Amino acid sequence: MRKTNKSIAKRFKVTATGKVLRRTSGFRHFLRNKTAKQSRSARQDQAVSPGFSKRILREIAVGL
Repeated sequence: MRKTNKSIAKRFKVTATGKVLRRTSGFRHFLRNKTAKQSRSARQDQAVSPGFSKRILREIAVGL
């Protein structure tokens, strides 16, 4: 039985349908220079590509 990789588990979220979500990077600094559209879109979690999400799910060990 594998251990859960805690650093990965804190950064990614798995939805009920199995999609893996991540936070948008780089939005803690220089917020004055970013447009309102960039700030709004950064609030939502972004989906991870299917190939990369397979690797993340293996490290999180979902369902075990």
